[in-house]
Amino acid sequence: MSKIRLWHAYVGLFSAPTILFFAFTGALQLFDLHEQHGNYQPPALIEKLGRMHKDQVFALDHHEHQSQAPTSEGKAATPPPDDDDAVSLPTQALKWFFLLVALNLVASTLLGVWIGLSHVRRKRTAWTLLVAGTLIPLGLAWL
Repeated sequence: MSKIRLWHAYVGLFSAPTILFFAFTGALQLFDLHEQHGNYQPPALIEKLGRMHKDQVFALDHHEHQSQAPTSEGKAATPPPDDDDAVSLPTQALKWFFLLVALNLVASTLLGVWIGLSHVRRKRTAWTLLVAGTLIPLGLAWL
């Protein structure tokens, strides 16, 4: 059983940075904070993080943000209506529930990192896995 706990700690430390990233960016996407709508323009970093979450690309695609792009018929497409007010109560409640779950996932992951770093005998291995789990996706995204 102790080997299973050790492997659980190592896998968790390696995966923790990505889990934190997806929990955070997923929480932002619940309320469309990564996309432009109405008068709201998301900060560039939030927009880029949303693209990373959805498309695994960190760059902004500026032509997607034009409010009236021509269609195949040559006419200007109208932007989609801002339907924030049209969201049903059960859908809104589900979004808030998922936000609560995302926050719980962040808290649980941070506690797991703390437990993994403080209760593993091989501290260097634990830190190496945590750093590798952070740097590998950052390096791949930068390429």
